[in-house]
Amino acid sequence: MTPELVRTIFDTASVASILVLLVLGMAVIVGMMRIFNLCQGEFVMLGAVVAYLSSTFLGSTLIGIILAPIVVGLFGSLLERTVIRRFYGSPAGALLATFAVGFVIREVVRALMTQQGAPVPAPIPDSVDIGGAQLPVWRLVIMVVTILAVAGTYLVLGRSSIGLRARATLDNRELAEATGISTRRMYAGTYAVGAALAGFAGAMVVPGRILYPDIGIDNLVPMFIAVMVGGLGTIEGPLLGALAIGVPFGLMPALVNPVFAQVIVIIGAIVFMRLRPGGLVNR
Repeated sequence: MTPELVRTIFDTASVASILVLLVLGMAVIVGMMRIFNLCQGEFVMLGAVVAYLSSTFLGSTLIGIILAPIVVGLFGSLLERTVIRRFYGSPAGALLATFAVGFVIREVVRALMTQQGAPVPAPIPDSVDIGGAQLPVWRLVIMVVTILAVAGTYLVLGRSSIGLRARATLDNRELAEATGISTRRMYAGTYAVGAALAGFAGAMVVPGRILYPDIGIDNLVPMFIAVMVGGLGTIEGPLLGALAIGVPFGLMPALVNPVFAQVIVIIGAIVFMRLRPGGLVNR
C-alpha cells in the first residue's frame, strides 16, 4: 500500500473511533434513558478542561484523563439530582433544561479562559512509521481505548446484575420498583455513567489539539446524528450509528472538499432517517 492509502485508512479509522468514543456516553443517556441531553457536549468539554488543568498544574495529561471521568461523573450525578430528574416525564422540558445548563457551563468556561484556545499536550507525542506514513501514536491509543471502553460498557450494562437492574428500570419503572429496585438510584447512576464516559472521551480526544469553549457544542451535532441514525432504546444502536457516520466523515475529505464532505454526510443521514425513522436498531 502507498503511504497516502495508509494515511487515508488511518484517518478514517481514527475519526470513526473518536466519534464512537464520544457517542458512548450519549448512547447511555440518550439511547437508553431516552433523555435528549443537550449538555452532553459540555460534559465532553469538561473532561477536556480537566485534562488541560492537569497538564498545566500537575504536568501530566495522563492524570487528567484518569480524573476526568470521576469529576464529570460526580458533576453529572449532581445535575441529575437537582435538575434532570424533574423532567423525566417531560422530554421537551428536559431538552430546554439541558440546553440551559450547557449554555451556562460553556459561558462560564469561556469567561474563565484567559486565551481563545489552549493547547493540550498528548501523553505520547511520538509517531510510528507504518507503510511509509508517519502516524501519531496517541491516535492509535485512542482506537485501542475505544474498543476497550465499548466492550467494558457493554459487559457492565448488558451482562452484569447492575446492568440488568438499570435496563429493567429504564424499560418499566413501575415494575422495577415493585421488585424492590431503587429506580431513583438507577436513574442517577445511569446518568452519572453517561456523563463520566463523555468526560473520559473529552479528556482522551483533546490531547494534541486545542481546547476552546465551543469544543463540546461543535461535537454535539455529529453525536446526535449518530444516535438518531443508530436508533434509541439500546446501547449498540448509537454505536453502530457512530460508525455509520464516522467512516464517511473520515473518508470523504480525501475525495472532496472537507466542508462539502460534511454536508454530504449530514444530508445522507437525514435521508436515511426519513426512510427509516427508527434507526439501524429499531426497538
